[in-house]
Amino acid sequence: MSAAVAAWLQVGLLVALLAAVHVPLGEHLARTFTSPRHLRVERALYRLGGIDPDADQRWSVYARSVLAFSLVSVVLLYALLRLQAWLPLSLGRSGLAPTTAWDTAVSFVTNTNWQSYSGEQALGHLAQAAGLTVQNFVSAAVGMAVAVALVRGFARSGTDRLGSFWVDLVRGTVRVLLPLAAVAAVALLLGGVVQTFAGPQTVTTLDGGTQTLLTGPVASQEAIKLLGTNGGGFFNANSAHPFENPAPWTNLLEVFLLLAVPFSLPRAFGRMVGDLRQGWAVLATTGGLWAATTAVLTWAETRGYGAVPALAGAALEGKEVRFGPAASALFAASTTATSTGAVNASHDSLTALGGGTALLNMVLGEVAPGGVGSGLYGILVLAVLTVFVAGLMVGRTPEYLGKKIGQREVTLVALSVLTMPALVLVGAALTAGVPARVAASVQDPGAHGLTEILYAYASAANNNGSAFAGFGAATPYQDVTLGVVMLLGRFVPVVLVLALAGTLARQRRVPVTAGTLPTHGPLFAGLLAVVTVVVTALTFVPALALGPVAEALL
Repeated sequence: MSAAVAAWLQVGLLVALLAAVHVPLGEHLARTFTSPRHLRVERALYRLGGIDPDADQRWSVYARSVLAFSLVSVVLLYALLRLQAWLPLSLGRSGLAPTTAWDTAVSFVTNTNWQSYSGEQALGHLAQAAGLTVQNFVSAAVGMAVAVALVRGFARSGTDRLGSFWVDLVRGTVRVLLPLAAVAAVALLLGGVVQTFAGPQTVTTLDGGTQTLLTGPVASQEAIKLLGTNGGGFFNANSAHPFENPAPWTNLLEVFLLLAVPFSLPRAFGRMVGDLRQGWAVLATTGGLWAATTAVLTWAETRGYGAVPALAGAALEGKEVRFGPAASALFAASTTATSTGAVNASHDSLTALGGGTALLNMVLGEVAPGGVGSGLYGILVLAVLTVFVAGLMVGRTPEYLGKKIGQREVTLVALSVLTMPALVLVGAALTAGVPARVAASVQDPGAHGLTEILYAYASAANNNGSAFAGFGAATPYQDVTLGVVMLLGRFVPVVLVLALAGTLARQRRVPVTAGTLPTHGPLFAGLLAVVTVVVTALTFVPALALGPVAEALL
């Protein structure tokens, strides 16, 4: 079987698996956030937290709840990382340095999972399991909660209530993420992923020498790192490590896990707004963008475009040779399209076009299909922008799902859309413009070095977490700066999205007329994709031209 046929079969099997779970998982997500019933375990959690599960919140209260929960999470995780040496199961590890602990705590609470340290060397089992893994669950649940609140803004009429953040957080964790992660963890265990609380183990090698193997509760963290589009690995090598990703079928399973919830949320959106066709339109847009970037990245890596790969006969540097370049390309395209950030190969060793495509996935806003929850509310914000642009073209008041898009809505959308580019470009400029910072953090000169900087700040601002290995983030300046970018990249859009949800929920639904733009067909899906790409192109083309495009032309 040729490499090209194997690559197509791999993608085809993945698409078939995603199609098989789209309807049942999407329907389960919709039932989770619309059911009037509370499970017994949920009622116990509400009593423990003093929460009234039947009390709806205004958007401002919902936003304050998100921010308060996230602030407490940052403080608790920071304390755990700093005090690790005095806690059980530390394996003799010392606490992280202040700036590294700050960066890590912010990273995991914002669903970024950026790691500027070697996980197996720096953290003990308690920090990994009770710190990082717990945040993998709740940060993903926060993203789903915000997305659901925005969907309620479209679905509800004449009210200032969006539901309860605490109920959405608990339900997303208990009914969706925990059971799915448990099943995924068992599957990974069957595939050979490690799960133990034993310390380092010394083994005898085939040539009679000894080697120390670092193990831990890997399968449980691996499952939710992918399912929740988190990405932080137990080991520094992430999903290229055989203890995290032992076989070709586990590699495909991991790609499936990171795509499953984001590609099923459009079904839940369609069900909750009472028009499944709306969900199909969003799915067609996000799926089309993912397919396009996956095809380009796979072509770039399997063809080995460039002078050095041409001389070598293939672009194998940094690839996962156990699975082949096509599997590395599929993983790279999917992880950067979903804000996951997990890697099974070195993204710094991708070809110029391949690395540029991974960077493009992130600067699109990671909406193809994006992270758990964040991808859905990101594409819905762009959908509002699309109907506004279409309204300007035909001279009519824009409407989306029966809600008029006026000055306040457009202002909130514009601010949300501009937040990420501002953080990426300003952050990259502050690093690239100071020679001392370049010398401390950038390994390669010229166009590739600029790409490393752009990739790092795009990864932080979009809460992705992957990085070009040549970028040195373990400096106090980068720890602090990237942490600030992660916080702003996560919570500024969250607050703006919730404000948008509140303005939409207060509106009365307007009837469909002859002048209403249909938003459920291929025309709108195509227009939404074009707007997504054009907004990105107008913002990032100059930077991309100086980075990956210039490198590809050398």
